[in-house]
Amino acid sequence: MPDDKRVVNLEVRIESSDELNALRGALLAAQASELSEARRRGDRLSFGYGSESAREAMSDQVAWAGLRHAMVSRLMDALERAEGGPETGEHR
Repeated sequence: MPDDKRVVNLEVRIESSDELNALRGALLAAQASELSEARRRGDRLSFGYGSESAREAMSDQVAWAGLRHAMVSRLMDALERAEGGPETGEHR
């Protein structure tokens, strides 16, 4: 994989504390969903479900779900930093 590191700056208008709480809730829900999906697919993979080609596809899906979870965690951390809070690392 080529080195394509970059920093992406996002700007989101937040007009109230209710909107901020809704954004936090949406990110938390997305993070939980991706973690759940990665674990579910990982369990299916470790239990040996499916054919060899299906297991290869599941392995890729586990990796992608894990990556999506990590990216949502980074968004949550960036939101916290933007609010002036401490960086907490990966949320769980």
